[in-house]
Amino acid sequence: MSFPSQVRLVEVGPRDGLQNEKQPLSVADKVALINALSDSGLSYIEAGSFVSPKWVPQMAGSAEVFAQIQRSDSTTYAALTPNMQGFEAAMAAGVKEIAVFGAASESFSQKNINCSISESLRRFEPIMVAAKENNVRVRGYVSCILGCPYEGEIAPEKVRTVAKALYDMGCYEISLGDTIGVGTPKKAAALFAEVAKDVPRTQLAGHFHDTYGQALANIYASLSEGIAVFDSSVAGLGGCPYAKGASGNVATEDVLYMLNGLGIHTGINLEKVIAAGLKISAILGRETGSRVARAWHCSAN
Repeated sequence: MSFPSQVRLVEVGPRDGLQNEKQPLSVADKVALINALSDSGLSYIEAGSFVSPKWVPQMAGSAEVFAQIQRSDSTTYAALTPNMQGFEAAMAAGVKEIAVFGAASESFSQKNINCSISESLRRFEPIMVAAKENNVRVRGYVSCILGCPYEGEIAPEKVRTVAKALYDMGCYEISLGDTIGVGTPKKAAALFAEVAKDVPRTQLAGHFHDTYGQALANIYASLSEGIAVFDSSVAGLGGCPYAKGASGNVATEDVLYMLNGLGIHTGINLEKVIAAGLKISAILGRETGSRVARAWHCSAN
């Protein structure tokens, strides 16, 4: 079995992770986390989200975060911008790359962003035009690729349709997300094979939640399909407020440990990520969700 020789990790902890943590965080704590992650060698960090604080309180202060982080030339600092108002705020904050998100489930789309899948895609059209005018790259997300809390199993063809729409719209990369973590390796591999009929594998990424403990296995299966980009969250932070019981994304530390064991290059310092994860977990008053970090911490003490 052959795997990509290099893998890029997209660190979503400061956005997708923190936005679902109950303990409020100061701008200074968010900045310190992002700086620590950047120092570890992570080349892509989702640093915030320009959404209404009324709906996502933890993302309040994203403009201040972008103003205060120590930017590395080798790291991309991206932000989620679900609408034109968010896009304009991101541009004012000096954001150079944004993300938009859709879903493969009509029910989830309605619950999450109060509109149909087709309506959500239409909302992105002015963002894509403005992004091109501002020389800003756009990454696309598709939620509920392997299961929905309201509809159950999702047909791979539905995922393929939404992914193709985002790709045709101009998204340079499409991240396929197992939002509620019900996917298994065989289904994950088959899904990427299906979507790759319309979107090149080099433009696809995997985003796996670990609710059923399958995230690492799904990443392994996706590697065998030639996928070389994966989203992960330091300390396994986060979850999904619209999917009851859904745990956070797979922990960055755990993915790194596996990739290191496979001899796959990432350019990321595992111990620095572990330290960043343990520190933010202590601030949040919770145990790290990374098995690797827990084992490392025990052996170190």
